[in-house]
Amino acid sequence: MRTSPTIKDVILAPGNGSFFYDDQAAIRAGVAHDGFRYLGAPLTPGFETVRMPARSLSIGLVLSDDVIVWGDMMSVQYSGAGGRDPLFHLDTIEALTRSVVIPRLLTADASSFLAACEAVLAYDRGKRLPLAIEYGVSQALLRAAAHIARTTLAEVICSEYHLALPEKPVPLYAQSGDSREINVDKMILKSVDVLPHGLINSREKFGASGETFRDFVKWVAKRTREIGEPGYHPILHFDVYGWIGLEIGMEAQKIADFITRVADDVPGYRLHIECPADFGSTEVQLEEYAKIVALLDRHGTEARVVVDEQCNTLDDIRSFAKAKAAHLVQIKMPDVGSIADSAKAVLVCKENGVGAYVGGSCTETDLSTRAAVNIAVATQADMMLAKPGMGVDEAISIVGNEQSRLLSILNYRRSQNCLQTVRAASA
Repeated sequence: MRTSPTIKDVILAPGNGSFFYDDQAAIRAGVAHDGFRYLGAPLTPGFETVRMPARSLSIGLVLSDDVIVWGDMMSVQYSGAGGRDPLFHLDTIEALTRSVVIPRLLTADASSFLAACEAVLAYDRGKRLPLAIEYGVSQALLRAAAHIARTTLAEVICSEYHLALPEKPVPLYAQSGDSREINVDKMILKSVDVLPHGLINSREKFGASGETFRDFVKWVAKRTREIGEPGYHPILHFDVYGWIGLEIGMEAQKIADFITRVADDVPGYRLHIECPADFGSTEVQLEEYAKIVALLDRHGTEARVVVDEQCNTLDDIRSFAKAKAAHLVQIKMPDVGSIADSAKAVLVCKENGVGAYVGGSCTETDLSTRAAVNIAVATQADMMLAKPGMGVDEAISIVGNEQSRLLSILNYRRSQNCLQTVRAASA
């Protein structure tokens, strides 16, 4: 009798993320640039300098049939900010993985993804494991389940959550990094569905009373008309890293009024404003964002609020979705932890009539990105981030091609199933 492969060993491989870890508090305080570096002392615990190379740790599950499947652990660019886990330290993560996680993996049933995640990622001495560990280990467990079932990662998610196999692509969203103008042109020429993020993370980029930001929004809309293909009409999505609140004021009415003015600057475009303000805690963020959403809805504007900071875990996302404290939730996958939770988070948003954006970070890897695409497509999220890195072209290629391959596989499966049904009926 044939049995399913089990996990017979685990190997680890240190690696690099695709960008850098940045101290958001120091950048917000106005530290100076020196080329690609930031000068000055870091403010967030764990940072040795304001900008540090992103590191990762790959975990490989050696299955009993000698196939090795992998997942990648890492943190997000602005670690330790907005209620997130502290900065990723490879030695600390590796030691905890060896002492706690690997013994659990060696007794796990790799054929059942959700059950394996629950067993392996259980609390350790009353505390949740670092979310970077959850993220990487759950990727490897999903790949193990897919290998055993001889399916794609997306099909495992659909089976575990009782979802129909997806047929439609998920809209792709690209972010510019600091090379805003050049990267906006790249996005437009490639007809990206949602753009450009803009990295509005300092007073210099936001401007006095937000005028620099408003000029940039108008320029992006104008540029889509100038060089885009006929009929190209993307959603405009800008992450302002709390600067509306910092510059305009922390009152919900002032924030909603400013967002409305920005939307009026680009009539006919759907406008997403991510993190208009950071109120310092999940509880206050939820309360104030609910007010901003209600005010914008009463205005009847095309602007939509996207929550990121202070909305990290599945429990946070559930709270924001139920309270209608955002029009769209960024499911920032390394901050959510287990990718099982990211899949569930999309479904929770849908149940509550809130948009679900499967996001992540420029610090991720090609491996974690491909897993993220499978989650987004399986759950039919409203949009997904082109990641990793800040190069735009590479991220669009990795995410776009993975989605295209995945949908081709699923279409092939459907055609083969139809063929088998016809043959059976005619036999």
